[in-house]
Amino acid sequence: MTATKTILIVDDEPNLRATLAMILQRANYAVTTAANAAEALKFLQAGAFDLVFLDIKMPDKSGLTLLSEIRDLYPDIPVVLLTAFASLESAIEAVRKGANDYLLKPIDPPQILERVRQVLTQNQHPRRRRAIFDEMQGLLAELTTLEGYDDSTSALIQNMPSSNPSRFLQRGMIKLDLHTRQVQISGSSVALTPTAFDYLATLVRHSPETVPYKTLVKESQGYEPSLIEAKEVARWRIHELRKAIEADSRKPQLIITVRGAGYRLVT
Repeated sequence: MTATKTILIVDDEPNLRATLAMILQRANYAVTTAANAAEALKFLQAGAFDLVFLDIKMPDKSGLTLLSEIRDLYPDIPVVLLTAFASLESAIEAVRKGANDYLLKPIDPPQILERVRQVLTQNQHPRRRRAIFDEMQGLLAELTTLEGYDDSTSALIQNMPSSNPSRFLQRGMIKLDLHTRQVQISGSSVALTPTAFDYLATLVRHSPETVPYKTLVKESQGYEPSLIEAKEVARWRIHELRKAIEADSRKPQLIITVRGAGYRLVT
């Protein structure tokens, strides 16, 4: 049986909290609500959630500030921002701070449920891969302490990381480890947000072909956007990624814009 997914709603509007909680509970999600950032942090410090809905504007502390604190506690937890302001500035700031997605108020129940399904599906696969890999490493390491340990066991341990050829993605000087979600460029480690990692992985998989805007967002974030939305979302995700991996993000050499079509990785 699949475990019930846990969702934290952080919003200072009582009616919105109650409505969103009811929608999610009817879909069999386990919901916790918080009226402010301080209350949310108490819940988060007590344990992780599968997903967080976070209001951008709150009286005691902004959602963007809280987002950074959530990322410090749980780097991989998906966070969807709720906002009544479709401003470009807030979207840019959310991308920079690692938000997975954002939704505009007032909320639309079918859209909310579909977006939750997409975000959770997108997030569960890399986490489960890492968990399985860690468990296997621990079990194999334990074999070294048992009586009867021999060279065949040693070979198994040494070869295990490469036993799954899909673990690594590489194109030219860029190498991605899909288990640990680490990136190396020319042998040097590069720190990326979880979503930036997924965008780079999509570009690497398709390289050197151009990745259309809608394909880039769908494969990287797990939902089907409109073309207009895809262009805007992809633009700022690529902006974030270029700042991390390009020598000069204003003159990109790795991620090339194909005007009117999308982006492609050149290595």
